[in-house]
Amino acid sequence: MTDLSDVRREYTQGGLRRADLAAEPMAQFERWMAQAKDAPLTDPTAMVVATVDETGQPFQRIVLLKRFDQQGFVFFTNLESRKAQQIAVNAKVSLLFPWHPLERQVAVTGVAEALSATEVFKYFVSRPKDSQIAAWVSKQSSKLSARQALESKFAEMKAKFAKGEVPLPKFWGGYRIVPSSVEFWQGGEHRLHDRFLYSRTDDGWEINRLAP
Repeated sequence: MTDLSDVRREYTQGGLRRADLAAEPMAQFERWMAQAKDAPLTDPTAMVVATVDETGQPFQRIVLLKRFDQQGFVFFTNLESRKAQQIAVNAKVSLLFPWHPLERQVAVTGVAEALSATEVFKYFVSRPKDSQIAAWVSKQSSKLSARQALESKFAEMKAKFAKGEVPLPKFWGGYRIVPSSVEFWQGGEHRLHDRFLYSRTDDGWEINRLAP
């Protein structure tokens, strides 16, 4: 067994106080995202997306956040992927933004809602052409015999769409995670971390400090 108990450090970049918080979680998230982008962090929009299959087995993967607003957090994916299949069974999803260099993390629970065809198309046409082609190539989460098969398919599709626009695949779409709770975590000295949980209520949002 490899003992990792001595791998530790103090969190010293500063605390988080109730008076510092915005009244709504998306406004607070916007502040922290801006600071993460300015830091700058590598891939500040990277988030862990956790879904659950029909047996109750959770699975996580990193996905890039593409948009957020008062309605929720938006990402795009292959609709035949494992995450999409699991969302079809159980739309409850968890997100985690691990901003370690800032000694921060944001944890979200919510429900995934499929985006409209208009929203999906608008984003798809904004992607670089090679990324559009890649969406056609990969049957996400399926077994693959070798990487060469993937590269050959990409070359084939690139030649096919060389002189025209790349159409939106029917199997490509996106989701909006409508949050029911958002937790902001700021590391603190002596493991006395600051945690604030926004919970959705009938009247808006309730904010509570949680023990570290």
